[in-house]
Amino acid sequence: MNFRPPLALAMTVALCGAASAAPPHRPAKVAPAAPAPEASAPSAPVDLAFGAYQRGDYAGAMKQAQARVAANPADAPALTLIGQLYAEGAGVARDRKQALAWFRKGADAGNREAAYFYGAAALIGAGVPKDRAAAKAYLEKAAAQEHGAALNLLGEMALDNNGVVPDFAAALGYFRRGAAAGDADAQYALGELYKNGKGVEKDAKAAAEQFRLAGDNGHLAALVELGLMTFNGVAVGKDEAAAAALFRKAALKGNAVAANRLAYLLAEGRGAERNLAEAAQWRDAAVAAGLVDARLDVLIGAPPKAPAAPAGAGEKPKAP
Repeated sequence: MNFRPPLALAMTVALCGAASAAPPHRPAKVAPAAPAPEASAPSAPVDLAFGAYQRGDYAGAMKQAQARVAANPADAPALTLIGQLYAEGAGVARDRKQALAWFRKGADAGNREAAYFYGAAALIGAGVPKDRAAAKAYLEKAAAQEHGAALNLLGEMALDNNGVVPDFAAALGYFRRGAAAGDADAQYALGELYKNGKGVEKDAKAAAEQFRLAGDNGHLAALVELGLMTFNGVAVGKDEAAAAALFRKAALKGNAVAANRLAYLLAEGRGAERNLAEAAQWRDAAVAAGLVDARLDVLIGAPPKAPAAPAGAGEKPKAP
């Protein structure tokens, strides 16, 4: 198993104005969803600030949120909303340091989204000093409220374990909770643990179920894993047509491995009608994304076409 360092952080880095690459399995979020009021009963001030934000009246949202903070410095939703506005540059100049300062206040007041954003930023030093201990402490604040992405990130930290032996038992616990909270990355990671028997006994059926859940949530690598299991009949009924459909779904969203696998099936006429022209197009899409496969070139009978220009960030291959 080859877990990479925390990839869910791309969203936080992008949120705070720093350049970052999107995770290969899930598109990076440029900004989080607007923080819904948490841990407070509905009231007129909550409706005024958050309602203004939803309407796009960012100046009004800031004014209402600041008034609430002046009246109650521990108003977690208002503190977090101010951080949100600075993070997005909505009605104010975009300022990641200001955003994170407000997120920290919101986190200390009990807002789980703010705790996640601050903890994730502290883990990689995006807008705040890099501090693994502080990152874990704030991610735990979010995790205590079953924040799926925070739980996933804690699981990844347990696997990294500061460069020493991975703590699979701790990672398993975090991923299970994150998966139960509906986080696609956690579901995928949990599937990988079951698939490889790390921290838990190997269980292909449980792995397939987690890959299915993650795939339903848009996790591209999970779709590929499920496609491979479906093609080979591992823990699920062997169905080459269904496998081809899974590969196509991920390939259409830019996954190079899925494009490569789909090209093989089209070239061999397995799970889909044999179509060398379409196979070549998907092979070329995979090559453009950096996946070169000489054996596939031989199977198709032609070398890949060199891309006219590098694909733009987030660009999706067109369906053949």
